[in-house]
Amino acid sequence: MTINLTDAYIERCDKETEDTIAQEQSSFLATPITYFKQHLNEFLYIESPTFEAVKIDAISLEVDDVFRTYMVLLGLKVQKKHTSTIKTFLEEHLHTTETKNYSAMFSGEDGLWELNIPIDFIEGFSESMTVHEALTLALQFIQKLIQTTEQNN
Repeated sequence: MTINLTDAYIERCDKETEDTIAQEQSSFLATPITYFKQHLNEFLYIESPTFEAVKIDAISLEVDDVFRTYMVLLGLKVQKKHTSTIKTFLEEHLHTTETKNYSAMFSGEDGLWELNIPIDFIEGFSESMTVHEALTLALQFIQKLIQTTEQNN
């Protein structure tokens, strides 16, 4: 899966206030992902029509303050009936001997899953990646999750 984010809306934001620090061009995605370990107070917010293919409207990327893992946060447009499949998929496909600091909660109000996924634990992740490469890896992971829910439907 190749993702084209040239038309994406991208913001760097302050974690504490959620205020926009700067609106970025797609060229920011070539930044090493380690940028977020050097700027722990920031997160990246991205909206793109490309995300519709994987049933999400926006994605955020940050470093978790406690575990120091790179996290993607997103809302996944999948029905609540897939609870078991989603949680099993996350347990089986996030690889680590450490605490699996992910969360998956269904929001009945919004009708979607609120997922927080440590991309450090996705097979193929490396701290030498760019932001774009890390997002691509995360979106491929979400695409596999969606395929699994569709197969188990």
